[in-house]
Amino acid sequence: MVEQQEASEDAVMTRIGQAVMLLHGGDREEARNRFGLLWSELGADGDALHRCTLAHYMADTQDDPGDELAWDLRALTAAEGLMSGEQPAEHRESLVVQALYPSLHLNLAADYLKLQRPDAARIHLRQARDAADALEDGGSGPQGAHSGYDGGVRAAIERLESRMRGM
Repeated sequence: MVEQQEASEDAVMTRIGQAVMLLHGGDREEARNRFGLLWSELGADGDALHRCTLAHYMADTQDDPGDELAWDLRALTAAEGLMSGEQPAEHRESLVVQALYPSLHLNLAADYLKLQRPDAARIHLRQARDAADALEDGGSGPQGAHSGYDGGVRAAIERLESRMRGM
């Protein structure tokens, strides 16, 4: 029974990954459609890691900054639910979510900046910077393969900080 549940969870992440590939390949509309279908299948009580991951990427498919903000907020809410113990999280899942926090807050900062809400953007940019401490430093840890991601998030935080300095 446990193996069946794990296979089912892997299938959800595979489907999310397939939609992400469409998104990165430039087919935002098809990615948005697939994410929407998955979201309705997961439901409000679906796995928090799946909801977080899906909402995080669904935000990138939105044309309207307000809709993008709504999806990024859903991603953060799901992550916080996983970390607060609303649903029992495996250690691996909690590490994944911790690594996502800088990006989640960075996206929210960018969303608020697009919506001309610089004070809210600064709050989330500060939280992104604080959460970046959870990332491996330069690939020296056991997750060295993620150092490109870590470095990319850190560089994006710095770019947004530089952009906001004059505000």
